[in-house]
Amino acid sequence: MKFGPIPVNQAEGAILAHSLKLASGVRLKKGLPLTPKDIENLVQSGIDQVTVALLSEDEIGEDEAASRLAEQLLHTGLRLDAASTGRVNVFATKNGLLRVDKGAIDRVNQIDPGITIATLEDYAEVNSGRMVATIKIIPYGVKSTALDLALDALDENVVKISTYQALKVGVIATQLPSLKPSVMDKTIRVLEQRLLLSGSTISREIRVPHESAAVKQALDDICDESDLIILFGASAISDIGDVIPSALVEAGGAITRFGMPVDPGNLLLLGELGETPVIGAPGCSRSPAENGFDWILQRVLAGMPVSSADIVGMGVGGLLMEIGSRPRPREKPVETAPKTAAIILAAGQSSRMGPQNKLLAKLKDKALVRYVAEAASIAANKELDVVVVSGHESNLVREELEDLDLRFAHNPKYEEGLSTSLAAGISAIEGDADQAIVLLGDMPGITVSMIDQLLEAAKAASPGSIIMATHNGKRGNPTLWPKAFFPSLRAISGDVGARHLIGQNQEKVVEVELGEAASFDVDTPDVLKIAREQWRPKE
Repeated sequence: MKFGPIPVNQAEGAILAHSLKLASGVRLKKGLPLTPKDIENLVQSGIDQVTVALLSEDEIGEDEAASRLAEQLLHTGLRLDAASTGRVNVFATKNGLLRVDKGAIDRVNQIDPGITIATLEDYAEVNSGRMVATIKIIPYGVKSTALDLALDALDENVVKISTYQALKVGVIATQLPSLKPSVMDKTIRVLEQRLLLSGSTISREIRVPHESAAVKQALDDICDESDLIILFGASAISDIGDVIPSALVEAGGAITRFGMPVDPGNLLLLGELGETPVIGAPGCSRSPAENGFDWILQRVLAGMPVSSADIVGMGVGGLLMEIGSRPRPREKPVETAPKTAAIILAAGQSSRMGPQNKLLAKLKDKALVRYVAEAASIAANKELDVVVVSGHESNLVREELEDLDLRFAHNPKYEEGLSTSLAAGISAIEGDADQAIVLLGDMPGITVSMIDQLLEAAKAASPGSIIMATHNGKRGNPTLWPKAFFPSLRAISGDVGARHLIGQNQEKVVEVELGEAASFDVDTPDVLKIAREQWRPKE
């Protein structure tokens, strides 16, 4: 590949290295193979030299190379985004556990620095719509020989989804005078949330005294009607001869493993009763925080057998974060600021605007969507991760924003309504973010300082608070959501937002007065006309 400046009159067919906005208003996108018309526009704009890439005969262009690699990875349960700027994103189409052949990915990434594949971690829990991998060709083209080697290292089993099954879960909980019924009720609610993604349900719950005979009888009663049995002990299992392990053996079951090198989660029991998996849950499973119980439960829900050797292999990476219920923290925690993401919803069809995509409509000197995107991108200097959810005319929206400090998440279901874009945005950030500001792409009045106001309000509020923008006391947008609400936000359906979650959690809402910007959105031609005549940006 040759890279560098050349005279415009020699650039036909070359790949433009940097985006250019010409005097005529025409914008030439980087990565564009220059056509005779492009050359004419450059000359008319007085440009006599451009920086380009020239591929040799034995090189494959970035988009074609990325697409071929992605197609080689394609597996049931995955879908591919269209190639753009040498990148193809891979998304889950089913809920389950991601399986990744690390050796194969490593071999590809060693072939050529310009060929890269990045994935979520092996055994990551994913929902339909979440991005699980990305293929990126870094230069404008790669040697065909290198691409062939990479293709040989991949097949459809390198990245795949072990799909969740909807199981009937039987629950046995033991009781002691010291264990409040309210704690047991909360344990069930937490378990229901853990089962939600798989579609599994608690088919029956039995509460019995903390005695082996009572637990054995409950196992006998519940076994035939359950695909999975979970036992919650009123007292933690402290020995393989304790109440719950003894009851399992007395019922004719077998113990696969007691104890696991995952903390929290050490005191977990795994066994089977006939062909039914049995999990003796550790005490930390009463908390919604991730612990070793999640790792075993997720594999069972995905139909994956779990052996003693599998559990032995969980030690590396098995030191999970401390949970609040631990009575003796072993190390003083270091206070860190929560990681914040901004989700800009820019996927809609602008049905009320008529044939025009409102987000691309010009307001003063730039496209409508750029106002909120620029505000969020400037805030990104404060380590704010900005994700734009695209859908309708996604390529045009991306072209308008490609020079900003942000990334994109495509919503292929944008025609189904706002909720699908919200789910796509949450899926794109939930692995890394502790909280998310949800912004609408048609609200040009939202500024950097307003985003800062929401962040400052979140710092001052109680943990788990929902921070809402208001105008004269009336609630509007944007809204900052803590991570605890991410699963609920993903689960919303239809062409609706999250207002019902606000209604259900009024006690957690903190309002921040932002003025007119919090209620000013451009969704009809009349509003756009008024905005063009009267509206002035504040920053």
